[in-house]
Amino acid sequence: MSLAEILDPLQQPLVTVLDTPVSWTEVLGFGSGALCVWLVARQHLANWPIGIANNLFFILLFTQAGLYADAGLQIVFITLAAYGWWTWTHGGGPGTSVLPVRRTTRTEWVWLLAAGVVGTAAITLLLSRATDSTVPFWDALTTSLSLMATYGQCRKRLESWWLWIAADVVYIPLYAHKGLYLTSLLYVGFLALCILGLCNWHRDLTARTARTPEAAAV
Repeated sequence: MSLAEILDPLQQPLVTVLDTPVSWTEVLGFGSGALCVWLVARQHLANWPIGIANNLFFILLFTQAGLYADAGLQIVFITLAAYGWWTWTHGGGPGTSVLPVRRTTRTEWVWLLAAGVVGTAAITLLLSRATDSTVPFWDALTTSLSLMATYGQCRKRLESWWLWIAADVVYIPLYAHKGLYLTSLLYVGFLALCILGLCNWHRDLTARTARTPEAAAV
């Protein structure tokens, strides 16, 4: 049995939303994606393996929809998930195995913004010349924002949630434009979960900052 024959059932329509067939792949991507973001908001380590499963579903989905940058992005996400998984368990420094929430430094912002601008320009050019993408700039922009946000998530940088929020604001109409209505709806949920995650991480950072002077005074 070939790989195509194994994957074919996942690509079959399950339901119809607004006269558009919704495949098993999109439904499974919806469920695993929502669970992953909820776990990240709670700083639960299980978000990484669930996220990897979500990436695999989205590789299939985005390739079918012609969102090639987003499909390729999932491979990068899998690599970053392995890094984030290790960092969350080993990056806390001496005396702790838990990586704390921190703010993004000015130097990190400079590098992130520079990489984002260069990445968006390069991917837009690549998609325009090498693929039949109908939305090269928007596909490239969301790819760059997502990579920037994922780096921040791996390092537990509070501002990574703002980057995810910015990406979701673009993703929602982009996926609707491509007929991926369930995925567009999923990203509305992602947007709400990102706001929840931002609040949770900010509360955690504030509480830890308040405890630090007390510990130093003892």
